[in-house]
Amino acid sequence: MAGNPARTAADIQKIIAVLDQSYPDPRCALDHANPLELLAATILSAQCTDERVNQVTKSLFAKYRTAGDYAQADPETLEADVRPTGFFRNKAKSLKNLGAALVRDHGGDVPRTQEELVRLPGVGRKTANVVLATAFGVPGITVDTHVHRLSRRLGLTAQDDPVKIEFDLMDLIPRERWDRFSLQLIQHGRQICAARKPQCGRCPLKELCPSAVD
Repeated sequence: MAGNPARTAADIQKIIAVLDQSYPDPRCALDHANPLELLAATILSAQCTDERVNQVTKSLFAKYRTAGDYAQADPETLEADVRPTGFFRNKAKSLKNLGAALVRDHGGDVPRTQEELVRLPGVGRKTANVVLATAFGVPGITVDTHVHRLSRRLGLTAQDDPVKIEFDLMDLIPRERWDRFSLQLIQHGRQICAARKPQCGRCPLKELCPSAVD
Protein backbone atom coordinates (compact mmCIF):
# COMPACT_ATOMS: atom_id res chain seq x y z
CA MET A 1 0.00 0.00 0.00
CA ALA A 2 1.31 3.45 -0.87
CA GLY A 3 1.53 6.20 1.71
CA ASN A 4 1.69 5.13 5.35
CA PRO A 5 0.48 1.53 5.80
CA ALA A 6 -0.44 2.42 9.40
CA ARG A 7 -3.31 4.52 8.02
CA THR A 8 -6.19 2.13 7.45
CA ALA A 9 -9.14 2.56 5.12
CA ALA A 10 -11.21 3.30 8.22
CA ASP A 11 -8.78 6.08 9.19
CA ILE A 12 -9.10 7.62 5.73
CA GLN A 13 -12.90 7.54 5.91
CA LYS A 14 -12.84 9.23 9.32
CA ILE A 15 -10.52 11.96 8.02
CA ILE A 16 -12.76 12.51 5.01
CA ALA A 17 -15.86 12.68 7.22
CA VAL A 18 -14.30 15.31 9.47
CA LEU A 19 -13.17 17.38 6.51
CA ASP A 20 -16.65 17.17 4.98
CA GLN A 21 -18.20 18.40 8.21
CA SER A 22 -15.64 21.17 8.69
CA TYR A 23 -15.37 22.32 5.05
CA PRO A 24 -18.58 21.33 3.26
CA ASP A 25 -18.16 23.69 0.30
CA PRO A 26 -14.44 23.99 -0.59
CA ARG A 27 -13.66 26.08 -3.65
CA CYS A 28 -10.67 27.32 -5.60
CA ALA A 29 -9.71 30.69 -4.12
CA LEU A 30 -8.37 32.14 -7.38
CA ASP A 31 -10.81 34.44 -9.15
CA HIS A 32 -11.33 33.49 -12.79
CA ALA A 33 -14.01 33.41 -15.47
CA ASN A 34 -12.52 30.85 -17.88
CA PRO A 35 -9.73 28.23 -18.16
CA LEU A 36 -7.17 30.72 -19.51
CA GLU A 37 -7.70 33.06 -16.58
CA LEU A 38 -7.41 30.17 -14.12
CA LEU A 39 -4.22 28.96 -15.80
CA ALA A 40 -2.66 32.44 -15.66
CA ALA A 41 -3.75 32.99 -12.06
CA THR A 42 -2.32 29.64 -10.96
CA ILE A 43 1.03 30.47 -12.53
CA LEU A 44 1.03 33.81 -10.70
CA SER A 45 0.14 32.13 -7.40
CA ALA A 46 3.57 30.52 -7.05
CA GLN A 47 5.19 31.96 -3.91
CA CYS A 48 2.31 34.42 -3.60
CA THR A 49 -0.98 34.53 -1.71
CA ASP A 50 -4.23 33.99 -3.56
CA GLU A 51 -5.47 37.30 -2.18
CA ARG A 52 -2.62 39.20 -3.78
CA VAL A 53 -3.06 37.32 -7.06
CA ASN A 54 -6.75 38.21 -7.12
CA GLN A 55 -5.88 41.88 -6.63
CA VAL A 56 -3.48 41.77 -9.58
CA THR A 57 -5.70 39.78 -11.94
CA LYS A 58 -8.59 42.24 -11.69
CA SER A 59 -6.78 44.56 -14.07
CA LEU A 60 -4.63 41.91 -15.74
CA PHE A 61 -7.58 39.94 -17.09
CA ALA A 62 -9.23 43.09 -18.41
CA LYS A 63 -6.07 43.84 -20.37
CA TYR A 64 -5.08 40.34 -21.52
CA ARG A 65 -8.22 38.55 -22.67
CA THR A 66 -6.78 35.92 -25.02
CA ALA A 67 -3.71 33.74 -25.35
CA GLY A 68 -2.68 35.98 -28.24
CA ASP A 69 -2.73 39.01 -25.94
CA TYR A 70 -0.13 37.38 -23.71
CA ALA A 71 1.90 36.21 -26.70
CA GLN A 72 2.04 39.73 -28.16
CA ALA A 73 2.61 41.53 -24.85
CA ASP A 74 5.55 43.86 -24.39
CA PRO A 75 7.79 42.01 -21.89
CA GLU A 76 8.52 45.04 -19.71
CA THR A 77 4.86 46.03 -19.60
CA LEU A 78 3.79 42.51 -18.66
CA GLU A 79 6.47 42.41 -15.98
CA ALA A 80 5.08 45.61 -14.49
CA ASP A 81 1.54 44.23 -14.64
CA VAL A 82 2.43 41.14 -12.58
CA ARG A 83 5.16 42.66 -10.42
CA PRO A 84 3.16 42.61 -7.14
CA THR A 85 2.99 38.79 -7.28
CA GLY A 86 6.78 38.46 -6.94
CA PHE A 87 9.27 36.74 -9.24
CA PHE A 88 7.68 38.96 -11.86
CA ARG A 89 10.30 38.52 -14.58
CA ASN A 90 9.99 34.74 -14.61
CA LYS A 91 6.21 34.88 -14.33
CA ALA A 92 5.88 37.41 -17.15
CA LYS A 93 8.14 35.29 -19.33
CA SER A 94 6.05 32.20 -18.54
CA LEU A 95 2.81 33.98 -19.40
CA LYS A 96 4.17 35.34 -22.68
CA ASN A 97 5.61 31.98 -23.71
CA LEU A 98 2.42 30.27 -22.52
CA GLY A 99 0.32 32.49 -24.76
CA ALA A 100 2.56 31.79 -27.73
CA ALA A 101 2.41 28.02 -27.15
CA LEU A 102 -1.38 28.06 -26.80
CA VAL A 103 -1.76 30.00 -30.04
CA ARG A 104 0.76 27.85 -31.90
CA ASP A 105 -0.25 24.42 -30.69
CA HIS A 106 -3.84 24.67 -29.43
CA GLY A 107 -5.58 27.37 -31.43
CA GLY A 108 -5.47 29.69 -28.43
CA ASP A 109 -7.44 27.29 -26.23
CA VAL A 110 -6.34 25.68 -22.97
CA PRO A 111 -5.88 21.92 -23.50
CA ARG A 112 -7.85 19.45 -21.42
CA THR A 113 -5.23 16.78 -20.68
CA GLN A 114 -2.42 16.74 -18.18
CA GLU A 115 0.03 15.54 -20.81
CA GLU A 116 -0.63 18.60 -22.96
CA LEU A 117 -0.80 21.03 -20.06
CA VAL A 118 2.55 20.10 -18.52
CA ARG A 119 4.25 20.72 -21.87
CA LEU A 120 3.24 24.37 -21.68
CA PRO A 121 5.74 26.95 -20.36
CA GLY A 122 5.44 27.50 -16.61
CA VAL A 123 2.99 24.62 -16.09
CA GLY A 124 3.79 21.71 -13.79
CA ARG A 125 1.61 18.93 -12.40
CA LYS A 126 0.23 21.12 -9.61
CA THR A 127 -0.94 23.83 -12.01
CA ALA A 128 -2.25 21.27 -14.47
CA ASN A 129 -4.30 19.52 -11.78
CA VAL A 130 -5.82 22.82 -10.60
CA VAL A 131 -6.92 23.67 -14.13
CA LEU A 132 -8.17 20.19 -14.97
CA ALA A 133 -10.21 19.82 -11.78
CA THR A 134 -11.58 23.35 -11.49
CA ALA A 135 -12.08 24.28 -15.15
CA PHE A 136 -12.84 20.90 -16.71
CA GLY A 137 -14.06 18.65 -13.90
CA VAL A 138 -11.24 16.13 -14.32
CA PRO A 139 -10.32 14.54 -10.95
CA GLY A 140 -6.85 15.42 -9.70
CA ILE A 141 -4.92 15.96 -6.48
CA THR A 142 -3.19 19.32 -6.19
CA VAL A 143 -0.12 19.18 -3.98
CA ASP A 144 0.54 22.75 -2.94
CA THR A 145 2.40 23.76 0.22
CA HIS A 146 -0.66 23.05 2.42
CA VAL A 147 -1.43 19.62 0.96
CA HIS A 148 2.28 18.78 1.17
CA ARG A 149 2.43 19.73 4.85
CA LEU A 150 -0.88 18.27 6.00
CA SER A 151 -0.60 14.96 4.18
CA ARG A 152 2.68 14.35 5.99
CA ARG A 153 1.37 15.51 9.36
CA LEU A 154 -1.68 13.28 9.01
CA GLY A 155 0.53 10.30 8.22
CA LEU A 156 -0.87 9.86 4.72
CA THR A 157 2.61 9.84 3.20
CA ALA A 158 6.25 9.76 4.23
CA GLN A 159 7.36 11.32 0.95
CA ASP A 160 8.70 14.84 0.52
CA ASP A 161 8.57 15.08 -3.27
CA PRO A 162 5.24 16.62 -4.39
CA VAL A 163 4.78 14.15 -7.25
CA LYS A 164 5.35 11.16 -4.95
CA ILE A 165 2.92 12.67 -2.44
CA GLU A 166 0.37 13.09 -5.21
CA PHE A 167 0.61 9.42 -6.16
CA ASP A 168 0.42 8.29 -2.54
CA LEU A 169 -2.76 10.31 -2.03
CA MET A 170 -4.20 9.00 -5.30
CA ASP A 171 -3.87 5.47 -3.89
CA LEU A 172 -5.49 6.40 -0.57
CA ILE A 173 -8.30 8.78 -1.51
CA PRO A 174 -11.25 7.75 -3.71
CA ARG A 175 -10.82 9.20 -7.21
CA GLU A 176 -14.10 11.09 -7.19
CA ARG A 177 -12.90 12.98 -4.09
CA TRP A 178 -9.42 13.96 -5.25
CA ASP A 179 -10.14 17.60 -6.00
CA ARG A 180 -12.45 18.09 -3.02
CA PHE A 181 -9.93 16.51 -0.66
CA SER A 182 -7.15 18.78 -1.93
CA LEU A 183 -9.28 21.90 -1.51
CA GLN A 184 -10.31 20.84 2.00
CA LEU A 185 -6.70 20.29 3.07
CA ILE A 186 -5.77 23.68 1.62
CA GLN A 187 -8.56 25.38 3.55
CA HIS A 188 -7.63 23.53 6.74
CA GLY A 189 -3.97 24.48 6.32
CA ARG A 190 -4.88 28.14 5.95
CA GLN A 191 -7.30 28.27 8.85
CA ILE A 192 -5.88 25.91 11.47
CA CYS A 193 -2.86 23.75 10.55
CA ALA A 194 -0.35 26.50 9.85
CA ALA A 195 3.26 25.71 9.06
CA ARG A 196 4.82 27.30 12.13
CA LYS A 197 2.04 27.33 14.72
CA PRO A 198 -0.61 24.71 14.08
CA GLN A 199 -3.65 25.23 16.30
CA CYS A 200 -3.92 21.63 17.43
CA GLY A 201 -6.14 22.57 20.38
CA ARG A 202 -8.99 23.59 18.09
CA CYS A 203 -8.30 21.15 15.27
CA PRO A 204 -11.21 18.82 14.41
CA LEU A 205 -8.67 16.29 13.13
CA LYS A 206 -6.65 16.22 16.35
CA GLU A 207 -7.73 12.73 17.40
CA LEU A 208 -6.84 11.40 13.94
CA CYS A 209 -3.51 13.17 13.58
CA PRO A 210 -0.28 11.48 14.72
CA SER A 211 1.48 14.87 14.67
CA ALA A 212 -0.95 16.63 17.00
CA VAL A 213 0.44 18.24 20.15
CA ASP A 214 -1.35 19.39 23.28
